[in-house]
Amino acid sequence: MKLKTNRGARALALFAAVSLVAGCGLPRSGPNKKEIYAGSVLKEGDAYIVTVNSRVTRATSVMPAFGFSDTFRNAGLVGADTIAAGDVLAVTVYENVRDDPLLGNTGQRVSQLTEVQVDGQGFIFIPYAGRIKASGNSVESVRSAITRKLDAQTPDPQVQVARVAGDGSTVTITGAVATPGVFPIEQSTRSLSAMLAQSGAMAIDPATALVRVTRGGQTGKIWLKDLWANPKMDIALRPGDRIVIEEDERRFTALGATGTQSIVPFESETLSAIEALATVGGLQTMAADPTGVFVLRNEPEAIANAVLGRKDLRGDQRMIYVLDLTAPTGMFEARDFLVRDGDTLYVTEAPYVQWQKSLSVLTGSAGAAASLDAAAGGN
Repeated sequence: MKLKTNRGARALALFAAVSLVAGCGLPRSGPNKKEIYAGSVLKEGDAYIVTVNSRVTRATSVMPAFGFSDTFRNAGLVGADTIAAGDVLAVTVYENVRDDPLLGNTGQRVSQLTEVQVDGQGFIFIPYAGRIKASGNSVESVRSAITRKLDAQTPDPQVQVARVAGDGSTVTITGAVATPGVFPIEQSTRSLSAMLAQSGAMAIDPATALVRVTRGGQTGKIWLKDLWANPKMDIALRPGDRIVIEEDERRFTALGATGTQSIVPFESETLSAIEALATVGGLQTMAADPTGVFVLRNEPEAIANAVLGRKDLRGDQRMIYVLDLTAPTGMFEARDFLVRDGDTLYVTEAPYVQWQKSLSVLTGSAGAAASLDAAAGGN
């Protein structure tokens, strides 16, 4: 009977010791579920704690929508031979006289003006024809204008005009492309997708590439894969357009009992909670609590009101979304719930982990004491 009493007393003492040590500042990856819930608005904290379900998932499934405005989309293709300021033209004039040609020397019936620059105001100068408006006109229109001007001074002139490859009708492509530079708008590269193909391969994963186009004071951007999938977004280019290929800069932070604790870039346009967990190596098998997966974010006013079924909230609200992977639909909810830029994904440790740490501390301390006692007895 005394032996049983001693064993009971020792067990009780061990339990008390473990409880005491567990309540101390043992190392851990972050707050436990109880401490997180203590920060709830219901307990005078500053965050709304919401269990994820299908309604919450629908209310929070808001991703940035990119595309081009009507101004970009309604711009028609530039004519393949439309001249722009800065272009260089080659003009050839054939005259039907030998003895005293207007432009050439005696006996010279063909006169070539190989580099006629279109000035900043869009004009060119042709001897005996004067200044002629070229910018915005086709090569044929300029040829006809030169012919009319010369016709009054030399009999039946024949004029040929060629546009030297788009020195003025150019766009600039920079960013994550294999061959950045200045490219002419030609017959085969008058649309955005065709020009991107001309500039070479992407230097980043196309799945997370953004294409930004700046024209004058307006800017539009689109996911590269949406550009390929939606012909309506394949806008016509204009001289002076600036095209930048950007890498998706969205990130989320993974903390707690996950395979990796770090700032993680998005690997696709949309990222679910289950995909985010997989990206960081999943849950730590021997440490994570699958009932304590949290997503922390500052939610915009409209979404926060929709999630909470309210209309009185003003400004961004701190929200903590709870995912229980052990619930009957928990895995499906995690698969459907979208992680957004700036989110913090936090997984709590299972309760027994702290007990294991406490026992390890106690048994380690007891072992060290026994070693010291044995060493002292040996002396």
